[in-house]
Amino acid sequence: MKGCIPLLVLGIGLHTVSAATNTLLYYYTATSGIPNFPEFMTVGIVNGHQIDHYDSITKRAIQKAEWISGAVDPDYWKRNTQTYAANEPSFKANIDILKSRFNQTEGE
Repeated sequence: MKGCIPLLVLGIGLHTVSAATNTLLYYYTATSGIPNFPEFMTVGIVNGHQIDHYDSITKRAIQKAEWISGAVDPDYWKRNTQTYAANEPSFKANIDILKSRFNQTEGE
């Protein structure tokens, strides 16, 4: 199956309870074999607006919303970077497992 690239996506949602409903989602994505594209990426979203981004190329959580800088503690970006980096190896391993199960090899 030439050109078939496994893609693994996991969405994790947390809902808060208050007078107004807010939604926090984190999407984790892993890919393989796409030139110049990260093998692992996460995106944090609050109420449909992206708040952060991490990928296997930059190796750090990056702020994507202005308002969040005043809403989080100073160690927020360091903690998120560590959390995302800790999840990266298992997602990459899962891509390798999927490639094996679907008889995919590098370069084909």
